[in-house]
Amino acid sequence: MRKSSLIATVAMLSFSIAASGKSTGNPSPGPATDPYPSTYQRISSAPVLIRNATVLTGTGERIDNADVLMRDGKIAAVGKNLDASGNTTVVDGTGKWVTPGIIDAHSHLGVYPSPGVSAHEDGNELTNPATPNVWAEHSVWPQDQGFATALAGGVTSLLVLPGSGNLIGGRGVVLKNVYGRAYQDMKFPGAPHSIKMACGENPKRVYGSKGSSPSTRMGNVAGYRAAFIDAKGYMKTWDKYNAGGKEKGEEPTQDLRLETLAGVMRGDIQVQIHCYRADEMMLMIDLAKEFNFKIASFHHAVEAYKIAQPLAENNICASMWADWWGFKMEALDGIQENIAMVDRKKNSCAIVHSDSSEGIQRLNQEAAKVTARASALGMNGSPENAMRWLSLNPAKALGIDKVTGTLEEGKMADVVLWNGTPFSVYAKAEKVYVDGALLFDINNKKLQPTSDFMLGQGANP
Repeated sequence: MRKSSLIATVAMLSFSIAASGKSTGNPSPGPATDPYPSTYQRISSAPVLIRNATVLTGTGERIDNADVLMRDGKIAAVGKNLDASGNTTVVDGTGKWVTPGIIDAHSHLGVYPSPGVSAHEDGNELTNPATPNVWAEHSVWPQDQGFATALAGGVTSLLVLPGSGNLIGGRGVVLKNVYGRAYQDMKFPGAPHSIKMACGENPKRVYGSKGSSPSTRMGNVAGYRAAFIDAKGYMKTWDKYNAGGKEKGEEPTQDLRLETLAGVMRGDIQVQIHCYRADEMMLMIDLAKEFNFKIASFHHAVEAYKIAQPLAENNICASMWADWWGFKMEALDGIQENIAMVDRKKNSCAIVHSDSSEGIQRLNQEAAKVTARASALGMNGSPENAMRWLSLNPAKALGIDKVTGTLEEGKMADVVLWNGTPFSVYAKAEKVYVDGALLFDINNKKLQPTSDFMLGQGANP
């Protein structure tokens, strides 16, 4: 099992994050919107001042020879020649780079943990094409060694999603990349839930092979519509009950499946859609308009470059690989310029994601591939622009950008100190801070989490 002396204690942080949807303010149906609240508490630490580094703020800005001050778990200041109190730990950043912590908008760590054996495959509830009643957080195994290797790659937060075998796969959960006894110790306080949906080949293959619907793309769409039509009726029943005053009558029966979809239509749950083809993404935009919900991000989205303008106009992010393509028919039109072409549109929201327990360890290098293609074609491949793909934009898609994703005063001190430019195959995260606490240090073995499943590590005493 994973071992570390840094175990998050059970308590609540004193802030909350407003969901970025269009919530009407009506209470969600059912007795509790989240009966499994976060118990995360930041690890207390002395103030830290990183001096004289190249700073990428995540906002699109680069500041040379700058300082970053962290205090009480927050970014206290970013600038030059900052002063600090006597108990501040000073880190020499000369020749090094500082960035916000990387946020992975699409991960399956914990629900498909290592070691990868069938007993650990807890990401796809392949018993019905629509399973919005299941929550990925109830499958998260906190001892997954992948969390530690992701931390060493500079990842400080991540969205853990169900798989893509179902039309509606269930709720996802945003985690802080810290060590916890239970997943609630890692759960990002106040972050909205997400719903994972999937279009295209996966659902029709899974259920078509069983001789049931959906077996075609038209069957996929019929399945989404039927589920949301049921949820609309459920919403009306609860709205009528909640508005009933003293004459409410008997409380309606709670339905976990419809409760989640009602939350989607109320704007309280972020919508994340696995979708490859441009025509299907446009179709899903129409579905969202039909049922009055907002799509936060399309995932994988290998043909997003074909519809970059409609994505920007509808304020929809695209969470994409740098260069995966061709492994199935709907991935054949993927191009290396995809992310850069989405990014160049005004009001765009391009994201580099992993969908991989290995890729999450080098998301900075995945973004570097994009900068190379962008620069070769005369588009913006600068480090300060590329950082947005790894921090601010995924924070937007997860509904947590008000408190993290950039190095701005008052935001979480999720910070990475790199040995040089992050967008290099030689880049290494030297120090990784989560809420101002140093959780990984490449030069300190005591701050390099160990695991019984990691090769090359000595046995713990």
